[in-house]
Amino acid sequence: MSWFKKDQATVLGIDISTAAVKLLELSKAGARYRVESYAVVPLPQDAIVDKNITDVEVIGNAVKAVVKQSGAKIRQACVAVAGSSVMTKIIPMQASLNEDELEEQIFIEADQYIPYALDEVNLDFEVLGPSENNPEMMDVLLAASRRENIDDRVEALMLAGLKTAIVDVEAFSMENAFSLLVDQLPETGENQTVAIADIGATMTTLNVLYKGKTVYTREQGFGGRQLTEEIQRRYGLSYEEAGLAKRHGGLPDNYITDVLEPFKKAIVQQIARSLQFFVSSNANRNVDYIVLAGGCASIPGIDKLVEQDLGISTYIANPFINMALSNKVKPQSLSNDTPAMMIACGLALRSFD
Repeated sequence: MSWFKKDQATVLGIDISTAAVKLLELSKAGARYRVESYAVVPLPQDAIVDKNITDVEVIGNAVKAVVKQSGAKIRQACVAVAGSSVMTKIIPMQASLNEDELEEQIFIEADQYIPYALDEVNLDFEVLGPSENNPEMMDVLLAASRRENIDDRVEALMLAGLKTAIVDVEAFSMENAFSLLVDQLPETGENQTVAIADIGATMTTLNVLYKGKTVYTREQGFGGRQLTEEIQRRYGLSYEEAGLAKRHGGLPDNYITDVLEPFKKAIVQQIARSLQFFVSSNANRNVDYIVLAGGCASIPGIDKLVEQDLGISTYIANPFINMALSNKVKPQSLSNDTPAMMIACGLALRSFD
């Protein structure tokens, strides 16, 4: 299983998150990308727990549904595993090694760094380039994950008739998608420290990037499901009804002041806490910009509230801002889902490595 494979044909980006399966297919003409197809299919409540698949068949059916809904014809796909289930390590190696020697050496070295038996994990590596302090050495990124994390995803895609071309890591996908946002930030964000707060259904992930590369990642158990459950509790709805009401409206007048506003404040607190951890563990390095991603980034006014409370310029992630859309894609529905499509976008971009 190759995680860092190059030179493959177009792949579908398939993001299997706690609340939904998201599909994105991109094409490219010159420097411009085009969204060829996209779809989102919701998942039942406990199909994914702590980023692990609990029922492969349920996920397989959701992937099948998302492919059908999108109209995509491609059968090669790229999926991601959560950063928390992947161990990454940068290892210095002799720059003079050829590819076979490097692979052999990596397996010898990997044994020291990985706390599991090597036959229980999937391993891959990528040469990052010469080591900064010693030109005779090169830095090699080693990535390893327990085999079942990967096998479950591969099997779910297979049930939907898809072949897994690449298994990526969510943090790398986010980094990949961020390359489309850099120009949207003032002073082109290139040498800036940018925090991407991805607020999903059950998990908030803070990825801090410096010069476009991930330097810090932290996951916290907090997300949009808390809002759904509060709506369910307060208004006596089923979980499904609460989810629909959250998305499409129709709740009593006191919903905004009594339920939504406190939830927005809780989001700000979660981001503030994650940023404090980053700043204290990174020699008080400040963050220049915050980018909000994930389903909760679509809550109206959340960017303004974060900016106002934390005093840091805040933007909503929109990787599609300069893209063309095929006539299969409805602009309004893509626009509603945009911030939640960052990982799917980073995965779809692997077609152009």
